[in-house]
Amino acid sequence: MADRISKENYYLDIAQTVAERCTCLRRKFGAIIVKDDSIIATGYNGAPRGRVNCIDRGSCIREELKIPRGERYELCRAVHAEANAIIAAPRDQMLGSTLYMACVNPKDGSLYAGTSSCMMCKRMIINAGIETVVVRDTPEEFRVIRVQDWIADDDSLTGVFGY
Repeated sequence: MADRISKENYYLDIAQTVAERCTCLRRKFGAIIVKDDSIIATGYNGAPRGRVNCIDRGSCIREELKIPRGERYELCRAVHAEANAIIAAPRDQMLGSTLYMACVNPKDGSLYAGTSSCMMCKRMIINAGIETVVVRDTPEEFRVIRVQDWIADDDSLTGVFGY
């Protein structure tokens, strides 16, 4: 009997392919929302519709200013992959769903292990009613995150100022 790819890696492969549409120079994120084995929506990080994106500009302001990951997102031109997938999906279909996410280095195509959603995307994922997030670390390895854990660890969503 032939080996069969796991369902998680099947959906993560699709999320990784979605990441190839990304217009960010720093990281290529792809996200898909799945419920009952049906893909509800996809999203990748890039400038809002109609706005000039970073690959067309040939520059990233956060890169130029050497801003570390997780800081000063207000300067970024992009809408995050998770947010774009959520925007594209009806909420009633997201309730109890799973979001699969992969992050690729645009310079060499390698996967970024250990990546996660930013605090704002975590908040959107919670409000969308998504139940689980699966994040790819290697072509075969992934992490499964229960969104309920983000809710239970309320301080994880507050950032530096405790708001």
